Amino acid sequence: MTKGLPRQKPIAGIKQVIVVASGKGGVGKSTTAVNLALGLTANDPSKSVGMLDADVYGPSIPKLMNLKGNPELTDNNLMIPLTNYGIPCMSMGFLVDDVAPIVWRGLMVMSAIEKLLRQVDWGSLDYLVVDMPPGTGDVQLSITQNIPIAGAVIVSTPQDIALMDARRGAEMFKKVNVPVLGLVQNMSVFQCPNCNHQTHIFGSDGARQLAETLGVKLLGDVPLHLNIRETSDRGKPVVVSSPDSPEAEAYRKVASAVVQRLKEVRP
Repeated sequence: MTKGLPRQKPIAGIKQVIVVASGKGGVGKSTTAVNLALGLTANDPSKSVGMLDADVYGPSIPKLMNLKGNPELTDNNLMIPLTNYGIPCMSMGFLVDDVAPIVWRGLMVMSAIEKLLRQVDWGSLDYLVVDMPPGTGDVQLSITQNIPIAGAVIVSTPQDIALMDARRGAEMFKKVNVPVLGLVQNMSVFQCPNCNHQTHIFGSDGARQLAETLGVKLLGDVPLHLNIRETSDRGKPVVVSSPDSPEAEAYRKVASAVVQRLKEVRP
């Protein structure tokens, strides 16, 4: 890290931080982050996993995890995460009204991120999965410079325009010395529920080719499936609501690949 950057300080009680990022919005990053967290616990129930929604302007975790309300405070004035499906979660969405726009400048956002990171009673966690905002801006830099990150997961569709931004995201993490665990190719294929014909709506294998170009692993493919969208909108992620489905299996495979990559990149 270059001179002048903040010194990284671990979050008390958290063993490894995994950030889930994308170069642009609308590629299914938050849905992937939620199902990754649930997949980690489904694969190994002995592991404790938490979720931080770092998308201050557009928090999605309250909806995806079916959580509402304001966090209570401990005697030490730390916020207590809201929990569902065994995953403690913290989000700006718990602190503001559902439809209230957050019109903040950079310094206010940085202050909010610091509070969400440090002023929360996370307890003891094996993994904290951080749902990053899209892009490569202030929030991404602030988080990567302030806490040790075990690795980054980049989510993209196979579409060329999404892959361009996914590459920027991966390159940003490399610049700040965060290991890129790999890419998740989301919405990789659509299978017609009537005739089972498969259509590659957003192109075929674009993320796989980008992973090869960047020299990183393709962590898995997740299909474009109605079940994923419906369960997400109901706040019942597919990994817990349809655990035997091929869609849930796809996320569990991604979670397994993430754990394997964490072992490989660990110093």
